[in-house]
Amino acid sequence: MFDFGIKDFIDIFLVAVMLYYIYRLMKESRSLNVFIGIIVFILVWLFVSGILEMRLLGSIMDKLVSVGVLTVIILFQDDIRKFLYNLGAHQRVKSLTRLFRSSGKKEAEADKATIMPIVMACMNMARHKVGALIVIERVTPLDDIIETGDIIDANINQRLIENIFFKNSPLHDGAMVIRRKRICAAGCILPVSHTVNIPKELGLRHRAALGISQESDALAIICSEETGRISVAMHGEFQLRLSAEQLESLLSKEILL
Repeated sequence: MFDFGIKDFIDIFLVAVMLYYIYRLMKESRSLNVFIGIIVFILVWLFVSGILEMRLLGSIMDKLVSVGVLTVIILFQDDIRKFLYNLGAHQRVKSLTRLFRSSGKKEAEADKATIMPIVMACMNMARHKVGALIVIERVTPLDDIIETGDIIDANINQRLIENIFFKNSPLHDGAMVIRRKRICAAGCILPVSHTVNIPKELGLRHRAALGISQESDALAIICSEETGRISVAMHGEFQLRLSAEQLESLLSKEILL
């Protein structure tokens, strides 16, 4: 008789959770076919070795599996690193870190004082239809993005943000990166998303914002030069036509500056 206990249930549950997160990782990195191929290979390997007990074919597949694990780690090292960063950036993990931070009220006031210049600058630029793209680093480091621009390293200031994105400014076409409550760099180049279902009325700034949100956990704010509307790209998705209140609420909720 087959003995199935609570330990077996936990074992199956943990394997299912692990496969689910690997599936999400591969899907976000557009490597879903690779994931499916790996799963099919593992199922065939288990069937050949465990059920049919073909020793020759099973031993060959055993060698392929041992080498294949190392190959997968090498090929997908960036995606694996991103997955671990995203795991640390999970909302529940961030909530736990907040519990251990001292002077929570003072930190909240400091975060609000940092967020409001961003919100006010975005509203003013949107009102005058000035195009802008502001990327806020969260857990995933954006060093490779920062290196493509000019280092600013200044306090977050509404007037400075507006001057950087002024139409005659040499840095207005690139993205601004904010790191640890400071404007780290401007004029940065972002990866452009190749997602096909982006609405046609959204331009290159929106595609760049979506691209960085797909490749990291960063949050990107876009001020449209054509429509004067404010949008946010986060987790590979858009939140369009945000008001000042909605933008402030979103930044306060999602960002630990």
